[in-house]
Parts: sequence; C-alpha cells; structure tokens
Amino acid sequence: MTKVMPYSGHVRAILTLGLPLIGGHLGQMAIGVTDTIMVGWYSVEALAAVTLASTYFFVLFIFGSGFAWAVMPMVAAFVSEGDETAIRRATRMGLWLSLGFGVLALPLLIFAEPILRLFGQGDALAHDAARYLAVAGWGILPALLVMVLKSYLAALERTQVVLWITLFAAVVNALANYAFIFGNWGAPALGITGAALASVSTQLVSLICVVIYILWVVPQHQLFVRFWRADGQMLARVFRLGVPISLTALSEVGLFAASAVMMGWLGTIPLAAHGIAVQLASITFMVHLGLSNVATIRAGNAHGQKDRLRMARGALTVTTMSVLFAAVTILGFLIWPEPLISAFMQQDEPARDEILAIGVGLLAMAALFQLVDGAQAIALGLLRGMQDTAIPMWMAAFSYWGVGMPCSYLLGFVLGWGGIGVWAGLVIGLGVAAVLLNLRFWAVSLGRVGPVGGTLFGS
Repeated sequence: MTKVMPYSGHVRAILTLGLPLIGGHLGQMAIGVTDTIMVGWYSVEALAAVTLASTYFFVLFIFGSGFAWAVMPMVAAFVSEGDETAIRRATRMGLWLSLGFGVLALPLLIFAEPILRLFGQGDALAHDAARYLAVAGWGILPALLVMVLKSYLAALERTQVVLWITLFAAVVNALANYAFIFGNWGAPALGITGAALASVSTQLVSLICVVIYILWVVPQHQLFVRFWRADGQMLARVFRLGVPISLTALSEVGLFAASAVMMGWLGTIPLAAHGIAVQLASITFMVHLGLSNVATIRAGNAHGQKDRLRMARGALTVTTMSVLFAAVTILGFLIWPEPLISAFMQQDEPARDEILAIGVGLLAMAALFQLVDGAQAIALGLLRGMQDTAIPMWMAAFSYWGVGMPCSYLLGFVLGWGGIGVWAGLVIGLGVAAVLLNLRFWAVSLGRVGPVGGTLFGS
C-alpha cells in the first residue's frame, strides 16, 4: 500500500519547489516595476505611455505563452513516467510554436499606433506608446523562448536556476534603464525609447543565460540537437493543450488591458494611477502565480502516477497557502496605500496629490480581488496539471468577458463610479472565475484521475 504524504509534507514540498518559482516571478516583476518607477521619474506622460504600451505588449506575450504553459504539465507527467525522449519532444515543439507565434505578433507590435488610436487613445499618448513598442516589440521573440525553457526547467524541479537567471536579468534591466532613459554613464538620454531598449537587452540576456545552463547541466535531453526537425505528433499535442491555455490567459489579461483602455478614457492621470496600482497588485499576484506553477507541476506528477489522494491533499494545501497570503496582502493594501503609491513618483511631481487620491481608492479595490484572483489562479494551475484546459477556457472567458467587462463598463461609466467602478468589475469577473474553476477541479476533474483506495480527502 502506498504511503500517504501528510499535509506537513505537502507544505514542505510546495515551499521547496515554490519559493524559487515565486522569487523568479517577483524578479521578473521587478523588471516591470523598475520600468514603471524609472519612467515615472522621467515624466507622468511617459509613465502613461509605457503603461499603455506594456499592457499591449503583455496581451500578445501572454497569448503566445500558452505553449510554454503547456510544456510544464506535459514534462512533469513525462518525468513521473521516466520518458526522457518525450521530455525533449514536448519542449522542442513548445519552442517551435512559441517562435512561430512571436513572428506573427511582430507586425502588431512594431506598427501599433493605428491600433492604439482605434481603441480611443489620444494622439500624443498613442504616438509615444507606439514609439516604445517599435523597439520593445522585438523582445517578444526571446521572451517567449525563455518562457518555454523556464517551464521545462521548472517541471524538472530545477527552480533555483530560474530564480537566479531572473534576478540577474532584473539587475541588467535596472542598469540599462538607468543608462538609456536618463543618459547616464555616457549613454544617450533616450527617454521611453531607452526603456524599450533596456527591455529588449534584458530579454536577450535571459535567453542566453538559460540556454547556456541547459547545455551545461542537462545535455542528455539534447534540446537543440537537430532542432529544425519537425515532430508533427508532439507538435499537435502541445498545440491542442496550449491553445486553450493561451485563450484563457488572453481572456484574463485582455480584461486588465481593457480596463487600462477604459482608464485611458478617463485621462492621463487616472491611467498613471491605474498603472501604479496594477504594478502593486501584480507584485503580490506573483506569489499566487508561483504557487499555481507548483500546483501544475505536482498535479502533473500525480496525474502521471494516477494518484488521486496525493492530488487532493496537494490541492487543498496549496489553496490554503494562497488564501493565507492573500489575507496578509489585503491588510497591507488597506493600511499603507499612500507609502506604496508614493514609491512610484518623485516628491516634486506636480500631479502627485491627484494620483495619490485616485490610487488609494484603486488599491482598496485591489485588496478585494486578492482572494478571488489567487483562488482562480490556483484552480487553473491544478486543472492544467491534469491537462484539462478546454472547459476551463470557456469558464474563464464567460467570467472575464461575460461578467467582468460589462460590470466594469456599467459601474465605471453608466453609474459614474469612474476608476473605482472599472476595478469593481474586475473583482466581480475574477470572483465568478474563482467559483467556477474551483468547482470544475473539485467536482469534475479530480474524479477523472483514476481509482485510488480511500476517500477523496482521507488517508
């Protein structure tokens, strides 16, 4: 009879695997935060443009990241089965699909100004955002490849290297921003174009580092040997699993992107406040995202071994950890909103008081969706670990766009609540997603793993 892992064992395993992943996500987030802070120091107008441009870039990047997310549960399952050939095949085809998507997305990034105008952005804001994207857009190619390789390493439980590479990239980004935005150390002062150049440089450095590590530490997988050889069967498997993940992620990120567009309708200062609040909320979400990644890996292993009891205990443990962290961040956002927002602006910023007044209210709403955002992220991670992505895609799309977006528009503009109303719609949409996705996992997907002795939660 298989020995049952106690809940304390699940906690230790999740922390061992998850802390480096959380650190890696925070390091990646530090890159965006550094961009926001340094561009905010440059000017509020530049901050608004980069907020809009970064949101646009992030939508396409997340849409293309579905193939990387698909690699993680597939490799985790193949690891539990001891199939090293399948590990290589899945990762390589994930790279193929990600590279193909990046090439298709490039024109939308390089020639973004007409698209931004189509979404109702002002001429000056659209022009500055497009200037940033004309340079930063090229970074989508290395960024997507890095996502696949990080997913591969995480599924192999080599999460510490993911952390260290990301932290090194964050340092490179900070130094490059300092040089090229403001013209320090003999570099030209390029403003938002300098921030874009720093972003591309950082992504290239990350790709070079992760490739060198893989060639050095896991040469037996031969990921890049005869890389050009097609593998139609595995490519189709990664594609079928990855497309629903991409569409699910696009639904969620598109919700936040649309909220940025709506905040842009309210003006430059509300959009700048929105950018700061989103950055702060995103920092805390990185913890939930790291836990979600752990959920995917451990659920993938349990799925490969058809261990229903391990799946249930691990899921309950990681969900509880997410809820506890959300409670802590809710207190932080409600108790210290002004110091948190002030970190993104200079003391002599003329619009400082206006941004603070709007930002405090937005952070209060961000505190509300900590619980629901974390809960839906964990449920998605668990479902992906079981390679169940199609039905969750429809649940997410309904929650975000059938509920969340109409509520944002209704509360923000029809009822006149402004930015608070836009964010309240986000809370409602994420809350519906959290309920539906958790019901999907606990009531439906978990029952399909396979028969194991004992009850669902029992020992």
